[in-house]
Amino acid sequence: MTNEKKRLGLLPLTILVVGGIIGSGIFSLPQNMAEGAGAGAILIAWGITLCGMLTLTRAFQYLSLRFHQQSDGLYGYVRQGFGDYIGFNAAWGYWISAWMACASYLIILFSALGSFAPLAFFGDGTTLASVICGLILMWVVHFFVLRGVYTAFLLNCVITIAKIVPIALFIVCIILAFKIETFRLDFWGTPKLGSVMTQIKHTMLYTVWVYLGIESATVYSSRTKGIATISRATFLGFFITSLLLMCVSILSLGIIPQEELAAMKNPSMALVLERIVGHWGATLINVGLVVSVSGGLLSWLMLSAEMLWLAGRDAQHTVPACFGKLNRAGSPENALWITTSCITVLILLAHFYESGYNTLIQLSTSMVLIPYLLAAVFVFKLARQDKQPLLMVVGTGGSVYGLWLIYAGGVSYLLLSMILYAIGLGFYLRARKERGLSSFSYRHDKVYALMISGLCLIALFQFFIFPAAS
Repeated sequence: MTNEKKRLGLLPLTILVVGGIIGSGIFSLPQNMAEGAGAGAILIAWGITLCGMLTLTRAFQYLSLRFHQQSDGLYGYVRQGFGDYIGFNAAWGYWISAWMACASYLIILFSALGSFAPLAFFGDGTTLASVICGLILMWVVHFFVLRGVYTAFLLNCVITIAKIVPIALFIVCIILAFKIETFRLDFWGTPKLGSVMTQIKHTMLYTVWVYLGIESATVYSSRTKGIATISRATFLGFFITSLLLMCVSILSLGIIPQEELAAMKNPSMALVLERIVGHWGATLINVGLVVSVSGGLLSWLMLSAEMLWLAGRDAQHTVPACFGKLNRAGSPENALWITTSCITVLILLAHFYESGYNTLIQLSTSMVLIPYLLAAVFVFKLARQDKQPLLMVVGTGGSVYGLWLIYAGGVSYLLLSMILYAIGLGFYLRARKERGLSSFSYRHDKVYALMISGLCLIALFQFFIFPAAS
């Protein structure tokens, strides 16, 4: 188990949260947001996102303090509130979302490298050269994490600090060059963008994507110095990243008009800074992106393997026990092997089906929305049980926000995520058999399993068997 002498304090945990959130998304955020919305709608979308993410942040803080005796993080909270099967789905959805994020990081990383003339053969990140080099990098990171989680943590801290430097410089430059006339141009968007509500809905998945990782500290609750540390790191990480994300996305509209910004190639931050200071600005941001995505890749590989390990350790496992083992260095070895293998398969599929960055982040976001929603609903359940008005506000706000995000994500990605959730049923049943337990503890678990299987069949028919009719 975890070496008791090695415990994570406030600084490394806060850096983990910031490093998990600030990955590839922020470098493409100006174009992503402007693609479907004007400045007015983007401001409203950020207002909704901040309120919603603040309630989720408070929910994670509350759960970490309320259930300080358990060290399974987000998975443990949901399992505590809704039982083994729903808890398993929280871990399963989070795990898949995390390794999908790793795959998207590899694509955007080599897309950034392809922007340098000598490395143009990397193209958009899905070329054969990108696939080969991406897989080599992925497995190098895999073997590095196998050497020890705490060694990986130290490297992650260094990379996170390094990647904030070009982002901070970018923000300073756009503040100095900001033009209010440019910002006001088509403030509520052009007619082709649709209504303000349509524009807000378009931006929501991107705002959630860039916040993925807000719960990072709770995932490592078994490796921290104290429960209060998790709560503080979560809030500090939320505050720091909110400031960076909003400055990058909003202030860019004061440099380049919405229509022109929407048509830019990603990473759009590079082109915005190039407009202000010249070609060296684009080079700086692309170098920053390479550093940032490398760190994000490390963070999310660690998080995904950690979540699978939490669900497989000890006698309470809800996935096969083989994934709950640590090697001598304290790394979740088997969980790492299957995680890296899944990323490898996804990268190959992205190459052959030409699936780009945006497709992967939307599916990854859809997968993690259900664990987020379940955590918020559990807080709502506790608030009603304990009759705490302030906690009721947090639980209600987080639940409504989670439902809104699922709606904003669209039916298509929700159905696709059900295919992946349905695959997890086999892992869960295998774990139940290992423990000598019945397939489901509660009658409603059977109902949930049937619902997921039914939605999976609908998705298969709509997208794969009869795609022309959809």
